[in-house]
Amino acid sequence: MFSDVTVYTGGRWLAHQDVRITDGVVSQIGDTAGPGERSGGYLIPGFVNTHTHLQQSLMRGIAECTPLLEWLLAVGEESVTITPRRAYLAAVAACLESLRSGTTTVVEHMWPHPSDEVHGAVIQALRDTGIRAVLGRGVADRPDATRKWGFEPRLMQPLGDVLDHIDHLRHQVAGSPITMALAVPNPRSVTERGMVALREFAQARDLPVSIHLLETPTDDRMCLEHAGVGAVEYLDGNGFLWNRVLAVHCVELDDVGQAILAARGVAVSHNPLSNMRLGSGVAPVPAMLDRGLAVGLGVDGAASNDTQDMLETFRIAAYVQRAVHKRADLLGFGEMLDIACGGANVALGLPEVIGGVSVGAPADLTLIRFDRDYATLPVRDPGSSLLTTGSRSVVDTVMVDGQIVIDDGRSTRIDEDEFIKELLALDQSTS
Repeated sequence: MFSDVTVYTGGRWLAHQDVRITDGVVSQIGDTAGPGERSGGYLIPGFVNTHTHLQQSLMRGIAECTPLLEWLLAVGEESVTITPRRAYLAAVAACLESLRSGTTTVVEHMWPHPSDEVHGAVIQALRDTGIRAVLGRGVADRPDATRKWGFEPRLMQPLGDVLDHIDHLRHQVAGSPITMALAVPNPRSVTERGMVALREFAQARDLPVSIHLLETPTDDRMCLEHAGVGAVEYLDGNGFLWNRVLAVHCVELDDVGQAILAARGVAVSHNPLSNMRLGSGVAPVPAMLDRGLAVGLGVDGAASNDTQDMLETFRIAAYVQRAVHKRADLLGFGEMLDIACGGANVALGLPEVIGGVSVGAPADLTLIRFDRDYATLPVRDPGSSLLTTGSRSVVDTVMVDGQIVIDDGRSTRIDEDEFIKELLALDQSTS
């Protein structure tokens, strides 16, 4: 139970509340009975990071100051040589960083990879850190070493083998806070026949599908050259847009594309910091929201952000739109919190989160204490303070599925001091 907290619920802050947790679910929000073991602070739902690549936490700073396709080739080389041990350490590092910034759910977009051991290592990392996850297993069936019209062939398997492996992973994570998804690199990496097979597979099992879409003009340019239509039309013409699809980035999504995605019920993952770092541009988020598109917030992998700090992304997502549109009244705390905690949840098969903490929702919660960082004080309004000054330093407690996984800003599951030693040793062994 959280005692005597100020909780954001029903779209407003309520002071002096007790929040009770029963069997991993918020069971009651009511006037406080007095201080308890976990008293004080500001309680919000945990963030849902709708897009990341966990393995990239060992690739920070890679191919800095290079365009997207060149950057992708560099990341691809690192991905080819990943080992299960490195995959585990990378995933633990990314999950801890996410949790410490108030994220309770990550949507992992794994690149296609033939190793069952690498996938097992990522799953073990998710279990060990205690984070909730939608684990997207990479799928592609059009090989192309140039990455212009296809995917890195050294990381690919026959599509049937990949789908069998996804079923294996589904059984492996059953009963845990981990659920499975399909992760498609981009429209160019899957054939028309592959799209049919993937949709049938995903719909038969009620699985979400994540796909990078129009991060830059490359998707449109290549689809026009090879298929005679733009990227959205290419996917739509092959029946690959429906209400369990999460389209990632969408920086170059025009009015026609927005209308098609909205009509099909596709959700969007907005990744502002990654788009800025790679020079991709700014996604038209206000226009998407006006169209009725569901928009969630993503940090992206640490090779292009280069952190997993959701609070930083939370702030920049609002600020970049205000700068582009020259309006200070865009995307305030309440709207940003709905985007960051549940904007794309329906497509992902997660419970909808609107207006803050609510009774009956999973107990995925973050407790903020502004007195952990004098740079956030004084607090005139907790929502405004969190949006404009919040950092990982103010995250005190994080709960996932009713279990405390971050306490006093540190993991309750991982010995962080020993883990740092492992990462330092890894750096030395590869230098």
